[in-house]
This record gives sequence, C-alpha cells and structure tokens, in this order.
Amino acid sequence: MKPQRLLFPILIACLLASCSATKFVPEEKYLLESVQVKSGEKGFDASSLAPYIRQKANSKWFSVFKIPMATYALSGRDSTKWINRTLHRIGEKPVVYDSVQARLSVEDLRQAMVNQGYMHAVVDLRTKVKGKKLKAIYTLHPGKPYFIDRMSYNIEDSAVAQVLLNYQKSQMAKGSKGMGDGLRSGDRFVVSRLNDERKRITTILLDSGFYKFHKDYILFDADSSSKDNQVNLTLHLLKYRENNNSPATNHPRYFIRFIDYHQGGEGPLHLHRSVMENATMLTEGAPFSASDLQATYNKFARLQAVRYTNIRFAEVPDTTLLDCDILVSTQKPSTISFQPEGTNTAGDLGAAASLTYVNRNLFRGSEQLSLQFRGAFEAITGLEGYHDEDYEEYSVEAKLTFPRFMAPFLSRSFCKRSNATSELAVAWDLQNRPEFHRRVFSAAWRYRWSDTPRHLNFRLDALDLNYVYMPWISEKFKHDYLDSVSNRNAILRYNYEDLFIMKIGFGLTYNNGVDAIRANVETAGNLLSGISRVAGFKTNSSGQHTLFNIAFAQYAKFDFDYTRLIQFDSHNALALHGGFGIAIPYGNSSVLPFEKRYFSGGANSVRGWGVRQLGPGKFRGTDGRIDFINQTGDMKLDLNMEYRTFLFWKFNGAVFVDAGNIWTLRNYQEQPGGQFKFNEFYKQIAVAYGLGLRLNFDYFILRFDMGMKAVNPAYTNQREHWALFNPVFSRDFSFHFAVGMPF
Repeated sequence: MKPQRLLFPILIACLLASCSATKFVPEEKYLLESVQVKSGEKGFDASSLAPYIRQKANSKWFSVFKIPMATYALSGRDSTKWINRTLHRIGEKPVVYDSVQARLSVEDLRQAMVNQGYMHAVVDLRTKVKGKKLKAIYTLHPGKPYFIDRMSYNIEDSAVAQVLLNYQKSQMAKGSKGMGDGLRSGDRFVVSRLNDERKRITTILLDSGFYKFHKDYILFDADSSSKDNQVNLTLHLLKYRENNNSPATNHPRYFIRFIDYHQGGEGPLHLHRSVMENATMLTEGAPFSASDLQATYNKFARLQAVRYTNIRFAEVPDTTLLDCDILVSTQKPSTISFQPEGTNTAGDLGAAASLTYVNRNLFRGSEQLSLQFRGAFEAITGLEGYHDEDYEEYSVEAKLTFPRFMAPFLSRSFCKRSNATSELAVAWDLQNRPEFHRRVFSAAWRYRWSDTPRHLNFRLDALDLNYVYMPWISEKFKHDYLDSVSNRNAILRYNYEDLFIMKIGFGLTYNNGVDAIRANVETAGNLLSGISRVAGFKTNSSGQHTLFNIAFAQYAKFDFDYTRLIQFDSHNALALHGGFGIAIPYGNSSVLPFEKRYFSGGANSVRGWGVRQLGPGKFRGTDGRIDFINQTGDMKLDLNMEYRTFLFWKFNGAVFVDAGNIWTLRNYQEQPGGQFKFNEFYKQIAVAYGLGLRLNFDYFILRFDMGMKAVNPAYTNQREHWALFNPVFSRDFSFHFAVGMPF
C-alpha cells in the first residue's frame, strides 16, 4: 500500500479513539471539548486575553487533531499493564470540565480588561453540553475605556525632582514630549502602563546614582470623579527610609570612588588590566549606574578567557561613596579536541577527522587562537577511465579573534562602548580527486558587532582573499568537458581555471523572536579593476585582466531573507519565510565563481528535490557527473510555509509547502531554459509539500523532512509537470536529514 493511502485509516482510528476518551470522565462530569473566547463588542481583540483562561481543552496536533488525547484513550484502566502505562505517559489525559476553574477564569478575564482601562467590564460564561462533552464560551463585554485627563507629579525629594527635570529636558531636546516616553494626558488608563512608568523612572534614578532606590517608592493616585471615563492621575514619589521605623530623608546619591580587579578563583589573574578596564563601563568619580553595571557584566561575559564575573560594592562609612571590586574567574587557557566523522556522498563512503587546538587568552587580552587540522578520505566508485578513484582532502585553518575593534582612527571611547570582535583567518585546503587536483588559499579580516537592545548583529568583511590553484587536471576530464568542441562547457571550464577573488562584504541580521531578517551584500574585483586600468595589468587570451598571470573575479551579490513566526498557542505555530538572492558577474567576469552561485533543493530550500537537483528555470540535468555545475544559477527565490506542532516528549511535527527556483541572468548554452525572463519565470516556480519530524533536545534539533514534488518545471509530460495530481513515489519523493530548523 502506498504511504499516502495509510493517512485516512490512521485519522479514522484516532477519531474513534478520541470518542472513547469519555470513558475516563466520571459520572455527572463532562469532557471539556473546546474553549472559545469572543467579544460582545465590535473592535475588541478578545483572542489576546485567551491566556487568562485557566482550563484549556486537550491540545491538538496542527490545531485540528486531538492525537495526544486519542493516544491516552487507547489505553485501558488497568495501570499494572505496561502498555497502558506507556500510553498514559506519551498521551494526554482527557480534560474534565471544572466549574470552579471556569468561575476563576471569568474573574481573571474581567480583571484583565479592568487593567486595560475598561473599568466596567463584564464577562459572560455559557456552556453547551452534548452527551458527555461540553463547550465553554466566554463572551467579553469591555464597555468604554477610561483615559487620563490630567497627569501630575508629586516628588517630595528636590534632588530627585531635579534629576528627572534634567532628563525631561534632554528628551525634549531629542524630540520626545513630556517626561521622556512616560504617561501623558490623553493616554488610555492602563495598569501595565502605570507599572511601565514606575520601571522607567526607577531606571532613570538607578542610572543617576540613586543606588538604593526601588520602584516601591512610587505610588499612583487615580481620581475618576470629575468626568465620565476620565481619570486625573497623580504620581507620588516618596522620600527615602532606611527601614520602616526610620525617619524620611532625601534619597542618597552615590558616586564610585575607585574600581579594583581581583582573581575570582585560585592563582593569578591572567588578564591585562587595560583589557579589564576596556570591559568596565562603570566610571570612577561618576554616579552609580545600574545600566553600566549590567553592561559591564555583559562585556566581561563576551571575553573568551573569562568564566564568570562577580561585581561587589562597598559603602565608604559616613559618605555616599562606593568602592567597586570586580572579581574575575578565568577559563582554562588551552583545549585540544578530536572529532571523527563518517561521510556518504552519493553512495561513496569515506571518513574524516579533525584536530582542533584553542587558546582563549593568547596575549593575556582574551584573544582567541584556534588551529584546526582536518583530513578526509573517500572511496569513489563508478568513474570509468580514471587512474585513481580515491578522494583525499587535507586542510589547515587558523583564526585569531580579538574582543574589540582593531582599526586605526577609532577613539578609545567608541571602542569601549562597542560590542565588537575583530577576526583574522587564514586557511589552506588541498583536494585530490580522480578528475583534478585543487588548492585553495584564503585569508580574511572581519569585524562583528551587535546592538543587543535593538536585536541587531552586524558583520563587515573588510578584506577577503581567495586564491584557487589547479595544478593538475586529468586528460580525460579535459577532453570530455573542457576542450572538446562538441561538448565544451563554459561554466565548467571557468570553474576549473586558476582564479583570484578579492571581495568586501557587509551583513546584517535582526531577530526579536517573531520577525527575523538577514541581509548581505558583497562585491569583488572592483578595487583590482581600478588598479588594473592605472597599472596596466596584463590580459589573457579571453581578454581578462590578470594579477600574477591569474584572472580575478568581478561581481556583485545581494541576499535577503525574512522569516515571521506566528504563535497560535504553546503547541502550534506557523512559520513564513521568503528569500531572494541575485549575483551579477560583470567587468572581468562573464560567469560567477562556483562557490558564489546559487542552487536550489535540499533540506533548507524546496524540499521535494535533493540538493542541487532543481533548476535553473526549466533546465533538466542530463549528465550526473557535471550536473552539480550546470544546476546552479545567478538568481534565487525561496518561499516557504511551515506549520509546526508539538507531538509528545521531545518530538515535534511539521507540515510544509515550499516554492522556488534558481535562474541564470545570461543565456548559457549548456543551461537551456535556465535564463530568467519576466514573462516566463512564474511558470518555472517549483512547488513541493511534505511532512517533517523533529527531535528537539533544546541545545540542538535533529530534523527529518519528507518532501513530495507538486509542480515540476523541468518536465517531459503533463503528468510529470503536475505531480500533485499524478504522484509517483519513486520519482517525486525526497528525504532530508539536517540539524537545526530550516529557517
């Protein structure tokens, strides 16, 4: 029987099992079938208050199927049998309606609306009973909201009042109104906004030296007697009391007298004092600042050499001065790790191993040096006419990371404020295949920094060099694909020549847990092209300028990805993703380097196809030995929709629909049908659908995705084109294993 035909009987069995769940419901009790929250007034978002419902119905897979409860219902009542205990453990016990929890939910919903400014809110609860099942319907009647008519402040401490006034003036100079972003007349009267105002003022004062201030010194007085649906609000900021029996005094304002550093564990402190000072955002002689204290913790946590940090303050007797002691515990400076791995490339088995050395404090400034040595071997089969059928690879990579900006003309204060790292990377890779030998040398200087409050991360590749050297290509490979007039492949030939790439790039990522954006732009060869015109670089037989007799690549590339996560409840979410990329070869290049070209299909793309098996356009691969080159392009489009649900234990499931393809910008003879055309590209968008199973261990996720082709742009007949209506499992199915989520 085909796998898709099994789905219907499985669903029927689960539905029958869910019906039998009522056997676990006591007499005169009801199974809570569903819970609905709706508004009795137009324009009010009742769904946002659903979390205040204390008793929820049983969870559903994909918000439709109550499979966990159905699994539990398959069990018997005899708990001594292992099968019953197992079904109870992996299933979900039927939820029995509790009238007490329902009444408490009514009160919680009413109070939530009151806190939103709906002072006369009412909640109605209605139940519908059918047999042993019950539906609970909560109808919300918020009424008219209350607004702030007049906002006033009563600050008993003149020093505190002056600090807040100065802050207000600075905010107004920046374009803000009132006291920063605080409460103003005309705002809706919302309890959460009052709490936010308390937190805001507390933060201002804690950052202005008021070391012992806390939000309990702030009270609100609301008077709603003057006008209908209007509130006169007064904020009272009380004086300082050391304890309940102490007299009220002005709030003490503390300044930092000196800062010192100590080893938090055994042994000496193996960090330069200048490095620790650069990580310290607190300042001697300045008022105490809670934000600077947290920033100091964050800066020390980013130092690879530091294990943990503890910052202590001591009050100087009879003064308002603080002495700050920063206790730093350092990591073990060096580690060595060994990692073996197995490989399987299209059925060719092999093995690889890597040895990595890491020094986290190379120059006693928390600089991290990593050295990785890797070797790989693979027995290649099925190649005819080649002398050696084994693949060997040896590589060495060195990275040196500095925990700060390493660049001229930057002020000390800027470097201290930034959360940046600078990285120097050098690598050498040796590959020996039956068809060719390749050597790749690369070197790069990069910067990375973040803006944590805005959820932003940045990367700047100030200089990235790659030199590809081909010392040997077999005569058979050259005859079959590079030199033969009848089968000459320009894309293939370009990628088996010596090549020099000199690029710069900039990348940005944003992620707030709901929306994620990733953008990247890079260019290569522009500087060398400018120099070549001035210096008169030599040109080769193809008319390309060369550096040290090697042609250099010239192109521009832009990539953009956007993902939005819509969370329906704690068990169900919808992920929407769109990705676009374009790379344009120009000037000294007519073809993109292979490493910069796009491919489609695979675990993170259109999952009805394997890796590099889709596109470009309607191109259909004909030679499996070189299709990995031909099935690449200059432009990429990915559109994905994935519904994710919790199953049980560590297992999660997903159902997905993917669409996309790649295209070339030029009409290459060896890729017929692959060029992007406005009047045809939409006809060449491939579509796939499928199911996924994920094993979530929190710190990493194992993902298994099973995709089926739905619309195939590279078809020979209409049945193959519309695979959704004419599925052939052996032709259309693709299985993917990956680590981490697809987007």
